[in-house]
Amino acid sequence: MTRMSTFSSPLLLGFDTMEKTLERVAKSADGYPPYNIERIRGAEGGTDKLRITLAVAGFSDEELDVSTEESQLIVRGRQADDTEREFLHRGIAARQFQRTFVLAEGMRVTGAELKNGLLSIDLDRPQPEKLVRKINISVRD
Repeated sequence: MTRMSTFSSPLLLGFDTMEKTLERVAKSADGYPPYNIERIRGAEGGTDKLRITLAVAGFSDEELDVSTEESQLIVRGRQADDTEREFLHRGIAARQFQRTFVLAEGMRVTGAELKNGLLSIDLDRPQPEKLVRKINISVRD
């Protein structure tokens, strides 16, 4: 039995890489760390911006990595296990994570800030250009 996907329509050309990206993101869907995505309205006529805020309490800026790869924003956190301390009870585990967000074409990361255990990542949301292009038709007889 063959699997029909959303992108298998003959009207959607060249979206096979997008489908693979979405499948990879869905498979890595872990609930940690929790995050918010908010729209920051621009001034009159200005472009809207997006802010992704992740709750990363216990991570320092050296233990966090924010990068873009192709059309994805990837946030990684790696905490080293502290072997010098002796715990009688350990309820807060040293945890690693990777959170991936798929970015639309042309989106740019403008900055990242760590404050009070919250990592905020700002993105530009560009206004798409309306592009009309005339295609010449060649005649063969």
